[in-house]
Amino acid sequence: MPRPRSLTTTQIATAALAVLDREGLDALSMRTVAKELGMGTMSLYRYVSDRDELEGLVVDLVLQAIDVTVPRGSAAERLSVLADRVRIAVSRHPAVVPLLLMHRHRVPSSIRWGETMLTVLTDAGLTGKRRAIAFRTIVGYVFGALQVEHFGALSGAGTAALADLPPEEFPILSETAAQARSIPPEEEFRQGFDILLRGLGL
Repeated sequence: MPRPRSLTTTQIATAALAVLDREGLDALSMRTVAKELGMGTMSLYRYVSDRDELEGLVVDLVLQAIDVTVPRGSAAERLSVLADRVRIAVSRHPAVVPLLLMHRHRVPSSIRWGETMLTVLTDAGLTGKRRAIAFRTIVGYVFGALQVEHFGALSGAGTAALADLPPEEFPILSETAAQARSIPPEEEFRQGFDILLRGLGL
């Protein structure tokens, strides 16, 4: 199969994301992406060194959809908007969720989002270790909440199983799970983030 004269990283990332969206994370490989591009596997190695690099390209492509301009409002409002932008972008491609923490520190789009978040935290008066811990806490919440939303949703079997626990033995847990089943994912994300911000004093 003839190799295209040239490929851009965007073309490669788009092909990899198509495989990911259609077949899931386990299907992502140099072979499947090469097939998506209509080329031989060895030809793809001329552009990308391995699957790890492919994953980084996909994460960067997905996060490029995030508007990293600083929104208006209070510090809490601005941070909430920035967090929600990540959720919206990633929720369009849920199979990418497990790759976020592994690649967020090295892809340009994630780094730009981090700089914007830190700008808002700095404007709110956070510096030094407190700013570092606040930023780390926000990142942990945003990416962790996405993991839970897409791989352990409140509407899923896990919550249903907890709701069915014997109430005489687990009265609070079973009641809480029964109530949680009706909470929409966007409400869970936003209210959880509000609790986090209050804990940070923002």
